[in-house]
Amino acid sequence: MEPNVKFDFHTHHERCGHAEGTIRDYIESAISKGLDMIGIADHSPYFSSEEDHLHPRIAMAKSEFPKYIAEVQQLKEEYKGKIDVLLGVESDFFPEHVEVYRKCFDPYPFDYIIGSVHHVEGLSIFKKDRWEGLSDETKVKTKDNYYDLIERSARSGLFQILGHIDAMKGFYPEFWGIQSEAVEKTLKIIAEHDIAIEVNTSGKTKYSGGWYPADEILEMANHYGVKITFGSDAHDPGRVADDFDLVRKKLKEIGFTQWAYFKQKERFLTSL
Repeated sequence: MEPNVKFDFHTHHERCGHAEGTIRDYIESAISKGLDMIGIADHSPYFSSEEDHLHPRIAMAKSEFPKYIAEVQQLKEEYKGKIDVLLGVESDFFPEHVEVYRKCFDPYPFDYIIGSVHHVEGLSIFKKDRWEGLSDETKVKTKDNYYDLIERSARSGLFQILGHIDAMKGFYPEFWGIQSEAVEKTLKIIAEHDIAIEVNTSGKTKYSGGWYPADEILEMANHYGVKITFGSDAHDPGRVADDFDLVRKKLKEIGFTQWAYFKQKERFLTSL
């Protein structure tokens, strides 16, 4: 495909309970911003739960999942020729439930699956007070545990993209300063398993500001040959492709020459 392909692989919509707008709203926003492709990747249901809708403000109900797939497929057809609509999902990564999730995803024709670690030691990574009163030693252990889960998600073979790989800094900007070798070790594993990571521009909406991951991680990723892609993580249609051109410029400065897009779980590289 031609260079300068414009895409956004990480968008949500109202089904997850904490985003605004319909899937169509995100597609229309993508068209208005001149995108060539738009990926819909709402939060997967809690497939391992007995309940249909375990956390209504966090993820869609299990019973909604087939409807979600059908709606994206229908819109993919409807918008053919105007924009490529891609079927994705942002999946939680729980190592003990990998096979449950795999079984739930396998029947569907996904273009890609984003694997994201949202829970460490049983707590949300975005829980604002989780760091209060922890010793330096415990903070290091928590950071190591976070990257161990990301590493395991890379090894699982379930994902084409790993989501926001330093999002734990979102409501705790000091996270970056916690000394640990885990980040570098994890990037080597990601490179080994040839999984892409995203530059996710939603970090700017959190206390940490800036994108996920930090420039230092991107420099390290480039050094180890990790493939890169783009996702706004938009929870409202106005944020589709947010900072796309700035990200492209920054990646070129760092030394990347290509980035990745996906169709039917196949990865293609296009020049930045």
